Amino acid sequence: MKKILTVTIPSYNVEQYLNQTLDSFIEESIMEDIEVLIVDDGSKDTTAAIGREYESRYPGTFRVISKENGGHGSTINRGAAEASGTYFKVVDGDDWVNTKDFAALVQALKTCDADYVLTNYYEVNDQTGELTEKEFKRLKKGEMPPNVYLSFEEVAAKMQIPMHALVIKTSILKDNQIRLDEHCFYVDVEYVLYPIPYVEKIAYFDLYVYMYRLAVTTQSVSIQGFQKHIQNHIDVIYHLTEFFEKYAATGVDPVKASYIGKRIAQMVGDQVTIFMSYGAGSKWAKEEFIMFDQKLKGISSKIYELSGEESGALRMLRKTGFMGYGLIVKASMKRNNVE
Repeated sequence: MKKILTVTIPSYNVEQYLNQTLDSFIEESIMEDIEVLIVDDGSKDTTAAIGREYESRYPGTFRVISKENGGHGSTINRGAAEASGTYFKVVDGDDWVNTKDFAALVQALKTCDADYVLTNYYEVNDQTGELTEKEFKRLKKGEMPPNVYLSFEEVAAKMQIPMHALVIKTSILKDNQIRLDEHCFYVDVEYVLYPIPYVEKIAYFDLYVYMYRLAVTTQSVSIQGFQKHIQNHIDVIYHLTEFFEKYAATGVDPVKASYIGKRIAQMVGDQVTIFMSYGAGSKWAKEEFIMFDQKLKGISSKIYELSGEESGALRMLRKTGFMGYGLIVKASMKRNNVE
């Protein structure tokens, strides 16, 4: 039976969370419509064994793929390569789905022909359990049945597409051989942006599907995580900037090129924050910051320009030739309540 949706679960040492993740997909009405690929990325704990339990109990729905460690991007690449579903979604092994709305999404996908499908999601505080709604109702058109679509231009004018909200038509990933960086963190922006040249129709369903766990101190999106994996973040920016330059040069769709460029500029703004997080007195951070900025300009004058529009601190640093680095960093940290 043809699967409607493939869900890839990037899984590295997630034994603490994986049962909750996999249990959230168990809903009798959709078990024949989905495949859940537990991509074990060389885990050292019982992640693979937990996955095999579900594979044994629900054959045809759950499947374990064990591989050498290659990072988040490699698990998504492997999942996309082996996916049989019409649509494709990523749910990390320490997150889960809202079962009721996930089941509704699967049913809606049966009559959907969009290239991108967007849903709402929750951020869940891991310490308190508090839920924060991330909704996109400004995209809604009436009751938004599955046969009503938005153009990419309509969506681009209203929102930044987050990975947790996204379902992608699998054929876009396969036919265009889209691959993310391996052995690397922060590939979520690549996952969202690389398929955009091939996206025409987008559907939005007013459902809360993804449950995104926050406040885990070891997460790569904590400031400590950003500092630990700083080169990964820089490398992804460079690769995305090169992608932007190639796509912008085609002149095919200025709206898409603008959207991609602005999103990369936002990531550069995040990189500015990472450099500044080392403090005003860090000579190493200042030197790395200057080299990063020079290389960015060399790759793309447009992204360089857009990133200056995105970050006031970056604009000021460029104007002063980074001479006022310490004062600007202190002022920026104070303004953003960072000590």
